[in-house]
Amino acid sequence: MSTAEAIVGMGARAGSRTVMVSNRVALPGQTQTGGLAVALTAAIGEGSGLWLGWSGTLASDKRPPICKQSQGGLDYVLVDLPADDFEGYYHGYANRVLWPLFHYRIDLVDYHREQRDAYLRVNRVFAEALAQQLRGDDVIWVHDYHLIPLAQCLRDLGVGNRIGFFLHIPLPPPDVLNALPGHRALLGALEAYDLVGFQTRNDLQNFRHYQAQHVPITQPRCRSDAFPIGIDVDAIIRTAQANEARVAGHDLRASLSGRRLAIGVDRLDYSKGLPERFKAFERHLQSGEDAGHWTYLQIAPHSRTRVPEYQSLRRELEGLAGHINGRHARPDWTPIRYVNDSFPQSVLAGFYRAADMALITPLRDGMNLVAKEYLASQSPLDPGVLVLSRFAGAAEELPQALLVNPHDIDEVASAINTASSMPLAERQDRWHTMMDTLRGNDVGHWARRFLQTLRAPAAPPRTPTAPAEPAQKNTRQPQATLATTDGVPWQ
Repeated sequence: MSTAEAIVGMGARAGSRTVMVSNRVALPGQTQTGGLAVALTAAIGEGSGLWLGWSGTLASDKRPPICKQSQGGLDYVLVDLPADDFEGYYHGYANRVLWPLFHYRIDLVDYHREQRDAYLRVNRVFAEALAQQLRGDDVIWVHDYHLIPLAQCLRDLGVGNRIGFFLHIPLPPPDVLNALPGHRALLGALEAYDLVGFQTRNDLQNFRHYQAQHVPITQPRCRSDAFPIGIDVDAIIRTAQANEARVAGHDLRASLSGRRLAIGVDRLDYSKGLPERFKAFERHLQSGEDAGHWTYLQIAPHSRTRVPEYQSLRRELEGLAGHINGRHARPDWTPIRYVNDSFPQSVLAGFYRAADMALITPLRDGMNLVAKEYLASQSPLDPGVLVLSRFAGAAEELPQALLVNPHDIDEVASAINTASSMPLAERQDRWHTMMDTLRGNDVGHWARRFLQTLRAPAAPPRTPTAPAEPAQKNTRQPQATLATTDGVPWQ
């Protein structure tokens, strides 16, 4: 049974529709480069369901604010966002406050109360658009840090449906979260969900420690658990064996003049540890151990180009790549190939299969699906070696990788040397064990487990609110009046 059939079949057995909500919607036919978009596309598949998110367009008087598309039994609802609020919501609070904070980078948090207010207003826009589309027995699944207050907004509109939330990025410990102005209101808004899911046990533990500190014992607490996200293993294998991938891999191999290939694929982001990785590869070159026999291909598509920290990172990486290549290159060899383009999955799978080693060394990462996709793309006869950061969520599932501290460039360089000389039998043993893990927790298992947990009765369910009926009064104590640390409520 395919992932799509499993999710749709589960919805049919439960007698309810699955409604996905995320900042962006992955429309059919679009090239998906982000881990979230790829995972959700695989999870919701084709069939009865609804997916709501931002249209990519800022609201104007020239077009309706909500657009609907359908393919098969799946409906896509695209919402235009107010132009005045988008900057504060997305580039401001979401990506200059929550993103660095949740990745343990308090030093990069740039907090402004007006951006927090824009974040709340956009969440209300999503909630109002979603409430118009809901049926009484829909089960709602909200995704990621852009939409933390969405359930609270829906409850204020009288929506009683079951609502789950999944955080795709890390959740830091309370000492880090407490640095955020208004953290009690933000994290308190999660209590409006019936289920909150995290990537790892460590993230879950951090959340429960936060609840213990800040949620009164007398207040009902939402259910929470760890649901490590997987990939569509069989689909990746088929893609890696398809003709387009074979051609891409063959052409890349042919350009190496017999040298071995190390690959990294990351969105250009300070959480990915790319400067540290470049320096570690240079340290490997300086070690003299097999140094001239490797080419390192780093694919890093640009992202959030308007955010100053990303502009600075781009300049730093360009300088590092130029310095390392200028110092170590030969007339017939460039040690680092640094590429900022995006590639479709069909091409990336060919690159993965051609690579003898993957360098996946983020400073912090919720999961990192590239590590899993690399493994699934390998040939069982001659698999490559995965060098993986201990601080990626995937490390919890894949201890057979060469786990490293990405801050320690000597340790990463040593792992590159170990990978260079690892015998075939050991590479195969490690790969087979990790593939067993990937198959046992693929994206279908992840989605089914989350939705089954969300649908399972844990407390008397709320009375569902049909969209056509007047909004019912929310019977849950409103969370919107929770005070922030600066004494100012969300609303």
